[in-house]
Amino acid sequence: MTDTIFITGVVIHARHGVMEHETEVGQRFVIDLDLSVDLSESSRTDRLADTVSYSNVVATATAAFKNTNYKLLERAAGAVAEAILVAFPRISVVKVTVHKPHAPIAAIFEDVGVILTRTRQAP
Repeated sequence: MTDTIFITGVVIHARHGVMEHETEVGQRFVIDLDLSVDLSESSRTDRLADTVSYSNVVATATAAFKNTNYKLLERAAGAVAEAILVAFPRISVVKVTVHKPHAPIAAIFEDVGVILTRTRQAP
C-alpha cells in the first residue's frame, strides 16, 4: 500500500522541555503527520466513513501533545503516535515530525526536532 494522508504545520503551544522556563512559559511547536492508510475504498465511494477524518486526527494529536508536559520531544512525539494508532484502526503507520523552532540552543538555526515512525503491531 502506498496511500498517505498528510497534515503539515499544526501549530501547538505547549510546555515541553528540560529547562524550567520551558515548562513555565511554554513555546510554539509545529507538528507534521504522515499517515499510511488504505484509501482504495474511499477513493471509490467518496464517503468520510471509508477514510480517516483529518479533523479528528488533528484533535487527537493536539490532545496527546498538550495534555502532559514532557521533558523530551521524543516522548511527546511518541505520545502523539501512540494516540493516533489507538484511535484510528485504519492507520497502519504513522510518521510524526515535531519541530521546536525556538529550542534553547546557543546557536543560530532554522529548525530542530524529531521524526518518529511507528507501525501498528499485528494482533
